[in-house]
Amino acid sequence: MILILFRSRLTPAAGDDYVAMNERMQELAEKADGFVDVKAYTAADGERLTIVRWRDLESLRRWREDPRHRAAQEMGRERWYEYYVSEVAEVVRESRFARPAVAAEGAAEAAS
Repeated sequence: MILILFRSRLTPAAGDDYVAMNERMQELAEKADGFVDVKAYTAADGERLTIVRWRDLESLRRWREDPRHRAAQEMGRERWYEYYVSEVAEVVRESRFARPAVAAEGAAEAAS
């Protein structure tokens, strides 16, 4: 699993045109072979963090080289980003926990 950590700050010029392009790029990425998921967050100071997970480096490479993605990146540098930092990381370990729904429901009923 490959993670992209994309930290950025938008300029005041990032309006509806930015939102439309961002939505279009997310739609394209989600259809790309090897895309896993994406989550986006905004910090209290306005910095944004987008985390994109890809199956492997090859699928990320294909996305990086997609001409539509390249054009969007260029527009972002010209118009919408005050700055960005893009970091690529490989997941070396993962652990998970999920509360069983039945146990959570039973605890809620017992409390009432």
